[in-house]
Amino acid sequence: MENISFSYPLWYLLLCALAGLAVTLLLYFRSPIQAARPLVWAMAALRFTGYTLLAILLMAPLLRFLQTDRQEPIIVLAQDVSESVGMETDTTAYVAEWESLRDALSGQYRVVSYTFGSGVREGGAITFADKQTNLDAALTEIADLYGNQNLGAVVLASDGIYNQGPNPAYRDFALRAPVYTVGLGDTTRRRDVFINRVFHNRIAYLEDQFSIQVDVSARNAAGERTLLTVSRVGESGSTVLHTEPLTIDGPDYFTTREVILDADRPGVQRYRIAVSTIGGEVSTANNQRDIFVDVLDARQSILILAAAPHPDLGALRQSLVGGRNNEVEIAYGNQFTGRVADYDLVILHQLPSAIDRIPRVLEALRAENIPTLFITGPDLPAPMVNASQELLQVGGGGAQVQGNEVTARLAPGFSAFTLSDELRQALPTFPPLAAPFGEFRAGPGANVLLLQRIGRVDTEFPLLVVGEDRGRRTGVLVAAGLWQWRLYDYLEYGDHARFDELVSQLAQYLTVQEDKRRFRVSVAENIFDENEPVQLDAELYNSSYELVNEPEARVVVTGPEGREYNFTFTRTNNSYTLNAGTLPMGNYRYRATVNSNGEALVSEGRFSVQAVEVERYALEADHALLRQLSDRYGGSLLFPGQLAALADTLSASEAVKPVLFQTVTTRSVLNVKWIFFLLLALFTAEWGLRRWAGGY
Repeated sequence: MENISFSYPLWYLLLCALAGLAVTLLLYFRSPIQAARPLVWAMAALRFTGYTLLAILLMAPLLRFLQTDRQEPIIVLAQDVSESVGMETDTTAYVAEWESLRDALSGQYRVVSYTFGSGVREGGAITFADKQTNLDAALTEIADLYGNQNLGAVVLASDGIYNQGPNPAYRDFALRAPVYTVGLGDTTRRRDVFINRVFHNRIAYLEDQFSIQVDVSARNAAGERTLLTVSRVGESGSTVLHTEPLTIDGPDYFTTREVILDADRPGVQRYRIAVSTIGGEVSTANNQRDIFVDVLDARQSILILAAAPHPDLGALRQSLVGGRNNEVEIAYGNQFTGRVADYDLVILHQLPSAIDRIPRVLEALRAENIPTLFITGPDLPAPMVNASQELLQVGGGGAQVQGNEVTARLAPGFSAFTLSDELRQALPTFPPLAAPFGEFRAGPGANVLLLQRIGRVDTEFPLLVVGEDRGRRTGVLVAAGLWQWRLYDYLEYGDHARFDELVSQLAQYLTVQEDKRRFRVSVAENIFDENEPVQLDAELYNSSYELVNEPEARVVVTGPEGREYNFTFTRTNNSYTLNAGTLPMGNYRYRATVNSNGEALVSEGRFSVQAVEVERYALEADHALLRQLSDRYGGSLLFPGQLAALADTLSASEAVKPVLFQTVTTRSVLNVKWIFFLLLALFTAEWGLRRWAGGY
């Protein structure tokens, strides 16, 4: 307690004493009791003290306390546990020295230990197994958590090699404490040839070509020759796809080679890029690197079946083949003898017509549920088109009546797919199309994309509709002349991007097949890194296609050499999920099963795990980076064998000291409990004495 303060002038205390005296005189001297005079004076003193104290409490005095807190300095120990450190350091001796330093500092300071590599962890085992190193993340974590506390020092042990995150030398960390770095690894420039980096796409398309860019480096190997090979690795062995000799023409050799490969097999393909070894290499682990490429068989076979040659056919074909995996064929109704079941999408241009009703084609389209886009024109035979689909019905008009020139306007509320803002703004400006005369009515399953604008009148007649028609995806455009839209797009904007987007979105919507399976398992991605947990998600639908997850779902993951991993899915709100953890490199397949109301449901699929070997490619420690960090924050660079002296250095440092915080606390005297008990004791003592003296 420091002092007592009052909100009233101090001379009010005299009034409190006078009030206590008045009560005492009134009770003991105006009406004296029959008792010995010392006893009367004692009772009067008790009454005076009690009532005076009560009067003072009515003035609400305040107590001010000075509280002192001591915060010990924090020492952060951050240890790099990446593979490159373990490969170039005597880990047994070093770990013992590091733990001895931690124990020595724990007796004087608050010590917080971190391990870092691909991630930053508080504590953690020192195993030197992380596949990547992120120095910036470690320093950022320390600065964020302890930058505003009494941070005494940071001890960062690393080889200075980082392969994730930005260069910490160019970052400004909020650290107000010295940073002591411990240089691990070996800085010697040794003889080595290695694959530096490989750049490639994770996805390629079947029967397409893709590029692999390989960066090859060599040190202290001038005059040597090596052979660059690219092979495909499969279950039955490896096949060499490309070879190229390289001549190392200097002590610091670097070259980039581009290799073009054919994507001739679907699925996840494993490729191995390697350079042959040279004499006296320090390490051969970095002479090869494996990559995975997911080759997708996503080709779409599209048939444009027309009544006669028309400029629209060329415009549609040019837009569709812009998608590199679209194969487009043009045929004519009276000459087509193929099978529509061989195509993913059929576009009927001004078919059926009065001359060619194509009954065989229409029947096959319905039987095989082939997605169909009808494009009619002013010569539309309404009864035939109405019979071919139910999304859009035409009344009146027909081939005998002159058609209309209509422009397009977007229908409000369209949600089947998304159009860009550029296309939305351009559509109303496109030239008019030739549409039949008549009344147009959208069917119950139609989703109207475009409405007709005839002259200056906005109508509610549909121009373009899409939707489900008898179990197949169908689109109907009741006008011809699309070639004008493509030409106008180029004249107005300098390219065909808007028209091509419209055609592409239509084709994509019509060809997407709805997944009707009741049990579905999906992986977060087709290719995982070996230090990345494999995540699988599953959905189960009952007979009413409602999500349920009451039954137990299991999955068997089969990896290289037939090794099996058995898991049980974890239930979420109304589905399933599984974190299978990290798996070794290789190709995997999974088979998930669940029993729903006595029916066994199965879902199968594949994924791959690729190696993360960046720690093996650069083994030359970067102690210059560590020294730069230490100099910037007032520390120094140490090496294994010098850690024992660091505890004494920190003890002698003026920067590593406790911090005292003083806090002034104010509270009312009324909240002090002993005041109550003091008053109770005063009045109880007086009452007891008066009763003993016969005053009651």
